[in-house]
Amino acid sequence: MSATLEHRPRIARGFRLQWEEAQQAFVLLYPEGMVQLNASAGQILSRCDGVRSVGEVVGELERDFETEGLANDVLAFLDLAVQQRWVDWT
Repeated sequence: MSATLEHRPRIARGFRLQWEEAQQAFVLLYPEGMVQLNASAGQILSRCDGVRSVGEVVGELERDFETEGLANDVLAFLDLAVQQRWVDWT
């Protein structure tokens, strides 16, 4: 199922998102290892708490980074994150 602006994404069970000071990046930790995220992915996933909708995440990102038109990029990333099993929907 593709992401929509109404979905409420959260980090999937078995993964933990955290900031790694040494790498100056967000990482996803899981029992078999770690995924170092680029800045955009980290900013998106850090807002995936199961409470905010994708639309709210997009709005926050656009406000925080003073830009517009991020919806398609955020939706595409979340589709990838679901395929990787990093994210699921509440």
